[in-house]
Parts: sequence; C-alpha cells; structure tokens
Amino acid sequence: MSVLSIEDVSVDRSGLTVVRDVSLHVDAGSVTVLLGANGSGRTTLLEGVSGAIPISAGRITLGGERIERKRAWRRARAGLAHVEQNRAVFRELSLVDNLRAACRPDQRPDRVFDLFPELRKQSHVPAGLLSGGEQQMLVIGRALLGEPRFLLIDEMSLGLAPIVVERLARAVRALADQGMGVLLVEQFAALALRVSDRAYVMSRGGIVFEGDGASLMADRHLLRALYLGQAPARTGV
Repeated sequence: MSVLSIEDVSVDRSGLTVVRDVSLHVDAGSVTVLLGANGSGRTTLLEGVSGAIPISAGRITLGGERIERKRAWRRARAGLAHVEQNRAVFRELSLVDNLRAACRPDQRPDRVFDLFPELRKQSHVPAGLLSGGEQQMLVIGRALLGEPRFLLIDEMSLGLAPIVVERLARAVRALADQGMGVLLVEQFAALALRVSDRAYVMSRGGIVFEGDGASLMADRHLLRALYLGQAPARTGV
C-alpha cells in the first residue's frame, strides 16, 4: 500500500523551531485528521511537507521515495497536492477557466464536476463572485486535476457554514474511498473525526495524541484536553 510517511520532521520559522520531531503517516485510501489549537504548528507542518517552506530535520517519503529535498513542483509531480487555507483563485477568470488553467492539454475538468456537481451551473461565473464554499470546492477540484496520490488540505472549513463543511467532508471521504490519501487539518473536530480513519493532535509543535478517529470521538474529555493542548504527555490508543 502506498504511504505518505513523515518521520521526525522539524520546521523552523524566523530562527525558531515551530514544528519539532513530528512523525505521522497517511495511508492511501484513508483520511488522516490533524487537530490542534491555533498556533500548534499544523499549517507549518503541511507547508514543510509540500515544500512551500524547507524542513530543518527529518525525512518525508511518498510511496517509498524520499522527497524532503525536492522542490515543491517536483513533490507535486510525484503525487502530492496541497490545498492551502487562503483559497487563492484567479478572481477575474470564470470558474471553468480557473480549472482549465490547471489542466493538461489533453485533460478536461469533468472529474471536478463529478465530485462537485453544484459547480457545473456556476462554471461561467467569475471566481471572485463565488461563495466561500464554492471557492473551496474550486481549489480542491483544481488540486485534483494534478492527479495526486495524496492530498493535504489546510483548514477546509475556515469561515464556512456548518452545512457547507458537511458537504466538503463527504467529498473528502469520497476521495479516500476512491483510493486517495488525505491529510486534513481541521477545526471542526467532531465532523472531521466522523470521516477519518486516523487522527493526530498537535500541541506546541509536537504530536501529543495518535490513534483512530472513532476512539478519540468516543472520549470527549480526552478530545477536549488534547485539542486545547492540556495533555501532559504523548498518548495513544
């Protein structure tokens, strides 16, 4: 089985270590959720994995191939896509032209409309006029056109209504069921855990919990303590 493996990874910003000795893995065909309070280092970790910023220590392997020294575009070519939290779109271009910009010459954006059929009727609307949820669907769909094996999604729910987040969560689960590995950074913990196979919690730059999502969901007191970074030591199930 193909695996995205992150081993003892540390990431610095402005001379300070923000992520310290983090190890986790994402299996193909699964959703792995990364929870934690703001400032816990989750976004920095994803940026280090995708190559948006360099890591200072550790190793990252994708399907057995080491990628931590590759540039971001080479990691993307190896099968890794990163959906960042800022929902960057070409605002003046239509939705479909945003998708076409990510397509190969022989490719069509049909896969995106299959996953998010509600986008089809908005295909000629300028991306800047789309709702926040539609823009999130667009950036996820655009990432899929690179045909990644693993997808990193940062704060998918940011600023969105719960009903929209529920729709996006179902789409993420569908992608995993089709064989993709997903690493999801999310604030809506309960919803994310319902579609997850495995969960990690970060606090102060390190992993303080790892286990299956169902076990974490079942222990609300543990979830609250871990999510707020109150756990005294690393735990697992």
